[in-house]
Amino acid sequence: MFAIPLGDDGAELRPLEPSNAEEFLAHMDRGRAFVGEHIVLADVVTDLDSARSFLRSYAEKAASDTGRIYGIWTDGTLVGGVLFRTFDAAHGIAEAGCWLEPSAAGKGLITRACRVIIDWAIEERGIHRVEWYASAKNEPSIAVARRLGMTREGVLREHYPHRGVRADTELWAVLAPEWRAAKTV
Repeated sequence: MFAIPLGDDGAELRPLEPSNAEEFLAHMDRGRAFVGEHIVLADVVTDLDSARSFLRSYAEKAASDTGRIYGIWTDGTLVGGVLFRTFDAAHGIAEAGCWLEPSAAGKGLITRACRVIIDWAIEERGIHRVEWYASAKNEPSIAVARRLGMTREGVLREHYPHRGVRADTELWAVLAPEWRAAKTV
């Protein structure tokens, strides 16, 4: 398996695979309240079977070239991840996303990891548009979109039902020419 360094702090990005299910569940248990505040992942991964099933679904997406999932490790411990929830190479559109346990927040890990996967999607796979959906109340996620050079394209009002409440969702995106231009600055 490969690992991509995310800086000189020892953090690394690796594929998150079904064989990581126990570690993934332990990570989710550590961060469940924090992760679940804005995204459904904490409610989906609740035991070993659901952890394995979730990771298997992304292995199938990778095999069919429709999605990818990567974990972020610091000091050998899984602390978060980034993914392409959707990946449509034929139409050049992908949706990126992330999650993180609280012990790893505020260190730039998500931004660094997203830069790696977005750069790969644009430069290696020819993706033209990378989208980012975030609850309008999820300031850390919105801050990541800004740091990635994305443009806020709008608000989908009462778009996403989360734990019984319909939340507004902000849509952010970066286009390949914008991404490349930002890299040269």
